[in-house]
Amino acid sequence: MKELGFEVMHVGLNCKDTAEAQQTADLLLSLFGFSETDTPISVFSSSKIEIMKKKGAGTLGHIAIGTTDVPAAKKYLEGKGIEFDNGTAAYNEENGELKLIYLKNEIAGFAFHLLKK
Repeated sequence: MKELGFEVMHVGLNCKDTAEAQQTADLLLSLFGFSETDTPISVFSSSKIEIMKKKGAGTLGHIAIGTTDVPAAKKYLEGKGIEFDNGTAAYNEENGELKLIYLKNEIAGFAFHLLKK
């Protein structure tokens, strides 16, 4: 849906611990020259690959789908029969707007979440 601006923002890969996440990020750096950004829960290898420091959502990991309007995108997908895990909802502290929420079911072993662009 063009007006919602859907696009893949990043792919999250689940690792068992911080050491495995760092080893994975270092490998991607050595192979492709991707920069690393360390966060409390993950290491980003470029801005498109999030390597989780422990098992995160999804059997294999997660895929973040960016949108210009998370509430409208949620409503649109609910109209297509998609359910959401409301316990994963995160809100903007300044205006209270929904900024992130996971779909209830995995797709091909990956959890998917909507993310405000």
